[in-house]
Amino acid sequence: MYICMPTIFIIFGFVFKFFSDDHEPIHVHVIKDDHEAKYNVDPVVSQVFNHGFKKHELSIIEGIIEENVTVIIDRWHEFFKK
Repeated sequence: MYICMPTIFIIFGFVFKFFSDDHEPIHVHVIKDDHEAKYNVDPVVSQVFNHGFKKHELSIIEGIIEENVTVIIDRWHEFFKK
């Protein structure tokens, strides 16, 4: 099965994506190098998992998500037609 991973944006080399077969709650996957983290963004930003990012990288990621919550939610609704 082919799973598309639409990119929302790339900031400081962190790639913020959805999986095309993703599910609610609204969340985003963050990938850089061989590391990945997942964050729920609605109703509040919260980390689901982290595989390899350091604490300072997570702080940067969380700041980017917090500043772009509306963009992420809008792109989710646009992509998933909800």
